[in-house]
Amino acid sequence: MKSPPVHTARRGRAARAWRYAYRTPLLAWHVLVHLPITLLLIALGRGGRLSHAMVRWWSGGLLRVFGMRLQRVGTPLPGGTLFVANHVSWVDIMALHSQHMMGFIAKSEIRAWPLVGWITTHAETIFLQRGNGDSLGQVMAEMVQRLRTGRAVAAFPEGGTRDGRVLGAFHARIFATAVEANAPVQPVALCYGAGCEAQAIVAFAARESFLGNFLRLLGEPARPVRVCFTAPIDPGRHDGRRGIAEAARAQVLQAMAAA
Repeated sequence: MKSPPVHTARRGRAARAWRYAYRTPLLAWHVLVHLPITLLLIALGRGGRLSHAMVRWWSGGLLRVFGMRLQRVGTPLPGGTLFVANHVSWVDIMALHSQHMMGFIAKSEIRAWPLVGWITTHAETIFLQRGNGDSLGQVMAEMVQRLRTGRAVAAFPEGGTRDGRVLGAFHARIFATAVEANAPVQPVALCYGAGCEAQAIVAFAARESFLGNFLRLLGEPARPVRVCFTAPIDPGRHDGRRGIAEAARAQVLQAMAAA
């Protein structure tokens, strides 16, 4: 594979430096000014419409700072719905939160992440201690309770992020909560770039930390981000949780191909 011409590489470095130069002040403003206001209004909203609107507003604003132009396809279901999506990076949480309020199932380490940790802590996230069987049981019980009381929950059924090139299998266990609560499942396809061509760019590189990914993406060119809400799945019309998992994965794949 040939290396790019020197002048092309220089233009690429200059463009990245320019993006850092104007996005860094925007990021600082969004963190130092917008974030305290957002957290205050979330607290005043007490989990109601105001709180949800502020989570959506701040999440969408953060992605705009990164040059990500959000496009929504379809409509998220209201009420107690289990949303499931493909998992590429930390950006996924912000993209979904920008469109609809949903309590995420997330690894407990996210609490310590700058910015993302702060907003997810105040956005009804259910934190899971990986490798702890008791924690998983508690998380699933909390999911069922929320779904039964009309609150949306979101999960990444692949079980973790990947390199962005292949959609992993959807683990069936998480769908047991929808079966138990008799709640609809709505698969969501997250597509970065035109035709999903930037999935591998947005994904974590090998041994890349959250901070490393965060800073790298801050310098990336502007690109569209499509959040595709596909047709809801009625858990009563499928053969148990495994059938729901397979149907959900198929819908995500189809939506990504259509993009």
